[in-house]
Amino acid sequence: AAAHQKRSLKDFEAATATYAKHLRDDPLVNHHLEALYDILLQSNICRIIEPFSRVEISHISKLIDLPVAKVEAKLSQMILDRKFHGILDQGAGCLVAFDADTKERTYDATLETLQNMSAVVDSLYLKAQKITA
Repeated sequence: AAAHQKRSLKDFEAATATYAKHLRDDPLVNHHLEALYDILLQSNICRIIEPFSRVEISHISKLIDLPVAKVEAKLSQMILDRKFHGILDQGAGCLVAFDADTKERTYDATLETLQNMSAVVDSLYLKAQKITA
């Protein structure tokens, strides 16, 4: 509980290692511990990357003291789950953050265009039916 309040992954891992026999043997408790670990990891990552618009993944992993691959996998999951707005530039080894308020207008504009085209086609079809009748 103290590790959760401090949002400390190290304290959480130390507590679960100390009481591993009691905690990891029960599948239900183990599942909840894994979920709690994911929440702590996500909140720690969010806290670290919050002030940056671009940050190296190795820097994040150094601050959290986890392997780069694990941090990169969690960042990928957060982006896919839309819990973080940004992209992973794997060539440069960086995370590029986007503003959360920025909304992609292309999809909405495409839907509107298709709806208008549908209305035009329906109108032309009705006119064609009147001419051929």
